[in-house]
Amino acid sequence: MHLFLVFILNIQACIMPNFESLPSTVPNFALHSKAYAIKGLVIYYRHSGMNGTRVERMSAMARPSSVFLIMAVHVAILISTSCGSISSEHSRKHVAFFIFGDSFLDAGNNNYINTTTLDQANFWPYGETYFRFPTGRFSDGRLISDFIAEHAKLPLIPPFLQPAGNPHYFNGVNFASAGAGALAETFQGAVIDLKTQLSYYKQVMTWLRSKLGNVGAKMMLSRAVYLFSIGTNDYMSLFLTNSTVLDTFSKSEYVGIVIGNLTTIIKDIYSRGGRKFGFINLPPVGCLPGIRTINPDNNGNCLEEASSLAKLHNQALSKLLQKLEKHLKGFKYSIFNLNISLRQRMNHPSKYGFKEGKGACCGTGKFRGVFSCGGKRLGKEFQLCENPKEYVFWDSYHLTERVHKQFADEMWGRANNTNSVVGPYNLRDLFQTL
Repeated sequence: MHLFLVFILNIQACIMPNFESLPSTVPNFALHSKAYAIKGLVIYYRHSGMNGTRVERMSAMARPSSVFLIMAVHVAILISTSCGSISSEHSRKHVAFFIFGDSFLDAGNNNYINTTTLDQANFWPYGETYFRFPTGRFSDGRLISDFIAEHAKLPLIPPFLQPAGNPHYFNGVNFASAGAGALAETFQGAVIDLKTQLSYYKQVMTWLRSKLGNVGAKMMLSRAVYLFSIGTNDYMSLFLTNSTVLDTFSKSEYVGIVIGNLTTIIKDIYSRGGRKFGFINLPPVGCLPGIRTINPDNNGNCLEEASSLAKLHNQALSKLLQKLEKHLKGFKYSIFNLNISLRQRMNHPSKYGFKEGKGACCGTGKFRGVFSCGGKRLGKEFQLCENPKEYVFWDSYHLTERVHKQFADEMWGRANNTNSVVGPYNLRDLFQTL
């Protein structure tokens, strides 16, 4: 008689102390030695003999034969002994993902703050194509950060403010807030500005130290990737409000202030152990459907004054990152040229599988540029396209899930034109090889 054992093991018990989740391939179990039973273990065995083969199931708590007990315990001890080394290896390779920014990356933080629907997306039809319900993401489905997490073999990274009975941050956290800017004055009181997002990150650091100790937390934070999408609202707000900022500062001076605030945040994270950073530069702000329609005399053309500010910002951001890489030891970064990638899809939608590159799927008016998607903002009436996959823009200011995926693929290094829009590293480099 040949005896074959197949172990189906409880995935919860042998989780290493440093992490609350592991890949499903890691065997985990608990051994209850006094009762001589293996908790959460089901043993299947096959008898091969003259009368053929039969497969039987012995429950975990059934009293095993001496042969079963000896073999099961020996296998259990071997797996138990290796569990520590498996966990240690996982700890060494684990890369967390921390996300800062605005509505391009907000996974739902604004659901939990006292603000208006102008800065929330927790109502239909947001989220309609993937989640089938609104999550707070400003899209019909997933965002760039969701796809990056998938590429990195991480779960969806939760918003920091999402209520949780037993929160854990081992995989990272999303701090992004729709409407946020690098400046505290941008839509002040209605959003979570970048400095406040940093304060949330410091709370997470304290939590990690309490769970991992100083050394473990330092290792985790140094291996983590920090993604930023910030600045669009600092410039867009100038045209959506009665701002007089540009009466006081020149365009270059104002850009310098925005970049200066961002620099302070980056250096703060670096001083606390962060080494690997990803950045998304600004879109052609004046070409967003909601900005195109601000000036009726512009005939639907891009508002170049707004786009010129984004261009100045992107140039300054590139120079800043080159400088930081030169002066901060171990500083590595990836910058994605969203500006170019978005222009390509706006001007040549069919090349990328779209039918409409300038107008939005959801909204009202010309280009559906009136920010009315969902009927809870600027008017109750709105139009909604039948197939968001045919559109570059989801609403007056935001992109469809399909565009988010294409951008994430480029950022990861999976697209054919990656080298022209991302560098000096791609995000796969930051997560897997550095």
